[in-house]
Amino acid sequence: MAAGKVLIGFSKPYVAIYQNNNGVISYTSGQILARGVSVETELQTGSESRFYADNVQAESGGGVFTGGQATLTVDGLFMESKRLILGLPEARKITVNETQVDIIDYGDSANPPYMGVGFITQYMSDGVITYTPTMFRKVKFQTENLVANTQGEEIEWQTQALIVALMRDDSAEHNWKSEGADQDTEEEAEAVLKVLLGITEE
Repeated sequence: MAAGKVLIGFSKPYVAIYQNNNGVISYTSGQILARGVSVETELQTGSESRFYADNVQAESGGGVFTGGQATLTVDGLFMESKRLILGLPEARKITVNETQVDIIDYGDSANPPYMGVGFITQYMSDGVITYTPTMFRKVKFQTENLVANTQGEEIEWQTQALIVALMRDDSAEHNWKSEGADQDTEEEAEAVLKVLLGITEE
């Protein structure tokens, strides 16, 4: 048996609204965010605490996670997903050539909620592929940046990078991440994500 596993894939980013009821954490309004391209984290930890005795380092307390950010790259967001993660107002309608068109305004009325974010990482070990459901327990999305290039002779596939602030949750344990056991299929890992994010099948 191999000594480890190799990361080979990323998929199925999900989001849900974070709720705290006196330290009991739950999630609502969960949904798939977009098609996943990549995820990258930058974590912050407190300083290591060291105790010296008999002229040597006798004890050490590791740094505790204090925050950080993740860059979640997806193919692109539908308006429903933008409204959810950025707390955007209901659409207003304008009439264009006798057709009603929805318009979303970005401004002071936007109120980004705390969210939970889940996704699946894919691994290979000795030729066997497994899928790991992973969840950041409390995050807040920043307004998305827009980078767009004109189309030339060939299609240039362009993606959307979302910056997410990572935080510890409000439970007694102050958890910031949950990771499920490796699953044999992506569908099984997705089912775990849905339970973690409070998503029930209709």
